[in-house]
Amino acid sequence: MSERESAFVLVTGMSGAGRSTAAKALEDLGWFVIDNLPPGLLFAMAEEAGRAKLAADKVAAVVDVRSLAFTSDLNSAIEELEGRGVGVRVVFLEASDEELVRRFENVRRPHPLQSDGRLVDGIARERGILREVRANADLVIDTSNLNVHELRGKIVAFFGGEDRPGLRVNVVSFGYKYGLPVDADMVVDCRFLPNPHWVPELRPMNGLDAPVREYVLNQAGAKELLDAYDEMFAIIASGYTREGKSYATLAVGCTGGKHRSVAMAEQIGGRLRDRGGMEVQVSHRDVGRE
Repeated sequence: MSERESAFVLVTGMSGAGRSTAAKALEDLGWFVIDNLPPGLLFAMAEEAGRAKLAADKVAAVVDVRSLAFTSDLNSAIEELEGRGVGVRVVFLEASDEELVRRFENVRRPHPLQSDGRLVDGIARERGILREVRANADLVIDTSNLNVHELRGKIVAFFGGEDRPGLRVNVVSFGYKYGLPVDADMVVDCRFLPNPHWVPELRPMNGLDAPVREYVLNQAGAKELLDAYDEMFAIIASGYTREGKSYATLAVGCTGGKHRSVAMAEQIGGRLRDRGGMEVQVSHRDVGRE
């Protein structure tokens, strides 16, 4: 699907992961958004939007898992839309079990699939139902460490300028000791490089500081990794574009997410920008976390 083709956006994901915040952000951007729409009504909504002369690439629906036939209904609805010439992009909002439990407990509400069981039982059941949807989503956003303003910023960054060309790439540095980003499409491991943590004068700094950056980039293998990944990602990006994937998250990791991964993520992001044809954002998930 080219960036000029009409597209209908479906926002779904885990209960408590921020669907309502995403919907409000899209509305603020001028999108026509329907919340809590059953999958079986998606095509009817698209038809109504067409009669109202709404731009197809500014229409979104938020769907959740409360329909017991959610997966089959949603897949059928997507097939029907695409069969009628409307490209569909699925945005999946994710969060860790621990964070979802915390959010539900804060608002003192049960999980919609909890029934008479525990909160964690409802979350586990929902994950099982959504597994296929998540696997086929065009964009996965992990909201575990995002507040509502940061999530809104991500939505604005992804959907605020639909006339912008090419693939949109989020390069994020992280620390393995805090876990891999669940929304990563690709992972680059920098732990083979010597760790600036063991250099006393570099330990308080991070990979955005020039002394750390120079230390990391001057290590054996650093430039070779950057060169190799530069070439490899060009191939991957071309394939993503052919397959209609609009967004990609590249995670760059080291042990603590403070030194090596930060420096290398900045370099990878810069090289991707220099290639052109894609929009690149660089963020650092775990800087300041230690």
